[in-house]
Amino acid sequence: MRYTVVISTYNRARSLAETLAAVARIRTSRSWEVLVVDNHSTDDTEAVVRALAPGYPVELRYIYETVHGKYAAMNTAVTAARGAIIAATDDDAVVDPEWLESADRALVSLECDFVGGPVTPLWQQAAPPWLDLSTPSIQKVLALLDYGTAVREFGVGIGWPLGVNVAYRREAFAKAGLFDPCLGRKAGTLRSQAQRAWHLRARAAGCRGFYVPEMRVQHRVEPERLERQYFRRWHYWHGISRARLYHCYGFDPEEPEAARYDRPLPSVFGVPRRLFPKALASLRSCIWRRLRGQKARAFEYELWLCFFAGLARQGIRESSEGFGEGVIGPVVVVPDAGADAADELSRSVHTTTGAGLI
Repeated sequence: MRYTVVISTYNRARSLAETLAAVARIRTSRSWEVLVVDNHSTDDTEAVVRALAPGYPVELRYIYETVHGKYAAMNTAVTAARGAIIAATDDDAVVDPEWLESADRALVSLECDFVGGPVTPLWQQAAPPWLDLSTPSIQKVLALLDYGTAVREFGVGIGWPLGVNVAYRREAFAKAGLFDPCLGRKAGTLRSQAQRAWHLRARAAGCRGFYVPEMRVQHRVEPERLERQYFRRWHYWHGISRARLYHCYGFDPEEPEAARYDRPLPSVFGVPRRLFPKALASLRSCIWRRLRGQKARAFEYELWLCFFAGLARQGIRESSEGFGEGVIGPVVVVPDAGADAADELSRSVHTTTGAGLI
């Protein structure tokens, strides 16, 4: 089989149905399947998938993952996937009909291990006037991405693909291992570094990936994401996630792509000492901008302070633990992933994690 489309989901039955409808419109002459991993939903997610499966244009499989967390679900999906190319999107996204073919052409022509593309907003209500989509601190909160109209290498002057629009060769997981679920989204949290951690480890293992502008996905932006409090909360959890990334893997907490350390930086309660002057300067700038009526600029400094607060909270918790001990083992890769082999993998997943398959 050429492709497996993976959708991990949690309590979004309505938007999942719309995502599956968009995926059903994918155009390709190659063999493919869709794998929905239900990450402990309590709504009617399973019923939605079961209702769609009989009339779906390709095989639509369902796994119930009992371990909480998006990247626990992703690890299960990677193990159970039959496709030589594993393409992932979210349960609130709309993929382009040429999505899989665009990814495939790029993987072949660029001789790389993974590809990703732009993610544009699908607004569920009008964006507020204070929202500046040219600001990276705004884009990453809304899970939007736009690196222009040219092919570019990820990790070289730009960041990494988003989990809503990325495709991997199966072999990439043999080189870099699975995702670290402790760094990814989980119900009740906004943890955000599992994708970055995997791609940093993948680069260290010799994997390369490229931004492909033709590989397009739209991402639903729900009204609750357009509240300032959501931005504050996201950046706070971003700080917690970066602290985990630093203490587990040694990647710099501010610029993970810039440096990796084999021993802790000079710190105060687990927080690198060099960040405290920046926190004080950001506080002054936030107050000054507010006094001058520059609310948008003041908000940017406030978001960095939220990031620092999360970093400090998690740094204190991590300071008593070992440094740089994050290790993820490789996934078993089935050559030419035939149906029988993939079924055997699925049975293994069912046995070890309590997943249920249809």
